[in-house]
Parts: sequence; C-alpha cells; structure tokens
Amino acid sequence: MKQKIFSIVAALIAAAALFVWFGCRIEPGNGEIAVLIRKTGKPLAAGEIIARNPGEQGIQPQVLGEGRYFRNPYVWDWEIFPVTEVPAGKFAVLVRKFGEPGSDGSIIAKDENSKGVVREVLGTGRHRINPYAYEVKLFDDIKIMPGTIGVVTSLTGNDIFSGTQNDYSSEEGFLVSDGRKGVIKEVLKEGTHRINPFIYSVTVVNTRRQRHEFSGKEAITFLTVDGFPVAIEGTVEFNIDEKLAPRLTQVVGDMEDILNKIILPSVRGFARIEGSKKQATEFIVGESRRLFQEKLDAFLKNNCRKWGIEINSVLIRDIIAPQTIAGIIRNRELAHQEAVKYDQEIIRARSEAELAKQKMLAEQNLKKVAAETEKLTASISARQRQSESVVAAETELKVAEINYQTALADAAAKLKEAAAEKDIIAKRNESEAEVLRRQVEAYGNGAAYVQSRLWGKIMPGITTIISNGSAGGSFGLPEINSKGGAK
Repeated sequence: MKQKIFSIVAALIAAAALFVWFGCRIEPGNGEIAVLIRKTGKPLAAGEIIARNPGEQGIQPQVLGEGRYFRNPYVWDWEIFPVTEVPAGKFAVLVRKFGEPGSDGSIIAKDENSKGVVREVLGTGRHRINPYAYEVKLFDDIKIMPGTIGVVTSLTGNDIFSGTQNDYSSEEGFLVSDGRKGVIKEVLKEGTHRINPFIYSVTVVNTRRQRHEFSGKEAITFLTVDGFPVAIEGTVEFNIDEKLAPRLTQVVGDMEDILNKIILPSVRGFARIEGSKKQATEFIVGESRRLFQEKLDAFLKNNCRKWGIEINSVLIRDIIAPQTIAGIIRNRELAHQEAVKYDQEIIRARSEAELAKQKMLAEQNLKKVAAETEKLTASISARQRQSESVVAAETELKVAEINYQTALADAAAKLKEAAAEKDIIAKRNESEAEVLRRQVEAYGNGAAYVQSRLWGKIMPGITTIISNGSAGGSFGLPEINSKGGAK
C-alpha cells in the first residue's frame, strides 16, 4: 500500500514538474521579449488597451527580457516578439498608444500617462519596446555637413492661435524662443543630430560661397537715357551669414527664393535706375563700365547685408550695346586709336632725337670732365712731388743737425773721458811712485832695493852656486856700498 502511495506521489510530482516546465515556462531567446497578458482581474476601462494598474486584465506594459521565467498559464498568457533594433545612422521615435489624450489636440504626449508622440528619441541599438503599447517609427540621423547649418522650426508650442503673438519690435521678430511655435534663433552646427521630427523641423542651409551667373536669358536689360536697350552679363558671389540664416529662411525662403527675391531684383533695380541716367555710348567706351560695376557692388553689399546675405564680389563680364551704334563707336574708337598711335610714333621719334642729342652732350661732357680730371690730377701730382721734396730736404736738414749735435756730444764725451783717463794715469803714477818710495825707504836706499829686486828675479832660476868667497860678499857677489856702487 505504501509503495502504491509513493508511486502516486512521485507521479504527481513528475506531472507537476512537467506542467511547470512545459506549461508555465516563459523563455525569450536572444533578441526577443515576452509580452504578458493577464487573463484574470479587474476588466479594463472602455477604450483602454493596456493594463496600467496592477491587477487589471489585459496586456501589461512591462515586458520580459531575455531569460527564463515561470507564470501560471491559468492567470497569464504571453507572446514572444523580437526586440526593437535601431540600426546605425538612424534613430527611433515612439508613439504611445495608451494614456490620456491631449486636451488641446496636440499629438505630443505631455507625460508618461499621456497618449501621443514621446519627446525623447531612441538611439542606435536594441530596445525592449512593447509593440502593443508603442508604435516605433525610424528616421535617418540629421547630418549637418561642413559649410552648412540647420535651421530649426518648432512645430509645437504657443502661437498666435493660442493667444501668444510674436515680438516684432526688433529684426528678430519672426523668430521664437523655447516653448513657442515657429523658427528658433539657435541653429544646428556641424555634426550628427537626432531631433524628434514630430516636434522640430530642420532645414539645412548652405553657408558656403555661392556663385550665380546672369547671362543669356537671365541677362539684366535696361534702357539708356537715349532710348537704346543695353544688356549686362556677369557673376555674383555670395554666402549666407549663419547668425541671420533663421530669419532669412523664415522671411524669404530657400536658396532659390533668396536669388529670385533679393539678389537678382536688386541687380535689376540698380541697373535700370543707374543705366537710365547714361547714354549707350558710355557703356561701350570710357570708364562707365568700371564705375557702374563699383557702384553695383557697393549697392548690393549694402542692400543684402541687412538680410544676412554677404556679397563677396560682383563681376560684369560684358555690357552688350545695340549693334547699330556699336559699329560706329567701334570705328571711331579704331580711328582714335590710330591717331593715338601716330601721335605716339611722333613722340617716340622726338624722344629718339632728343635722346641722341643728350647722348652726344653726355659724351662731350664726359671728355671735358676727363680732360679736366687729367689736368687736375697732374697739378695735384706736381704739388704732391714738391711737397715730398721739401719734406725730404727738411728731414735731411733735421737729421744733419741731429748728427752734428751728436758729434759734438761725442767729442765732449771723449774729451771728458781723456781728461778722466789722464787723471787716473797721474793718480796711478803717483800711487806707484809713493809705493816705490816707501819700498826704497824700507830697504834703506835705492841700491838695496834694486839688489833685492834683482835677487828676487834671479834666485828662482839658480840651482847651484859655486863661490870661493874671495869677493867678500854674500855668495861671492860684490857688496853694495851706501852710494849704490860695488866695493
């Protein structure tokens, strides 16, 4: 019995597990969502398609993302949808299908409980959007390239129909601030922008330099004061000031409107007014063409700048006058040019003759100057040689005087030197005589001194003396008497 009960319990558990796994399991895969639909609860109010309050029957606003969930199939039903994917280069705008409708008839949802277009946009990527609650609309990114700007127009907000008028007290009276319908002062700069197209409209305006040629059928025609038709062909270059671009596009329009409503009418008006003041011949010859172009350039710059159009240049390539007078004027101009040519040839011949004359005079003056220069050079050389001779003679004289003075000094020096030498010799003789006198006195007499000197000279060379002593003197030498003689 217990075994049977156990088998029944196990079977119930297995059945419950199978029921939960296969009957209650919600498992959205990668890139999928699950939308829950409640089968039980409070019925929805009339006109509602989404259960915005807990416990209400119907489609729930929240969705289940990728994963595994379990819901009671008797209470819940569900549907699997792919996620909303916004590719690169695009953005998405959501339109809420549920909520309170706008009281003023606006299509923009005021808050999360209002029906209509949601202000915020969705960028590139995957988004879990309930397809029963929202409609997804894809739009391309707004790309503002270099040299262009985006003029933004607000499609929603207060306007004259809601009792709010624009301020026309300034030149920006056609522009509006935030919260009002109309063209906004701020523009979109270079880059990629994602702006809700249900709320704002963006017009791309080219601010680069534009060039327009008025020629052929578009040539500017007018009548001169003498009744001749004249046509002007040329080119105008301009660009739009981005600060004034919003007002310009609001008041005037696009680039074609700017050309046809401002620039070309200004050129035509100026040409017809100024051209009617001149004769046809003035547009063929003379300075009229240049002056006409300068005045047209100044007029266009002044007239278009206040609209936000910068005129860079105006070039008149051709002024087409009637052929009936053009030929006459052309022939007259050719004759005038021929006369001018002949006058120039005469002037050139005179100039050549005058040049030859001036050349001869210049050569004559050159020779005269050369002769005077040579004469002056010779005179200067002679004076210079004379000066050099005088200087040399004076120098030799000074040298001779110096040599003479030197010779006198040398002679005086030699005389003094001789006198000094004489005094020295006298002093030396006196000194030697005094020494000799004293030596003689020391020996007693002169004979003794002489004998002593003689012996002093002889004795060093004597090695042997042989004497018999008969002479009576020393070593057999005769004695010296007191008078210096031999005894």
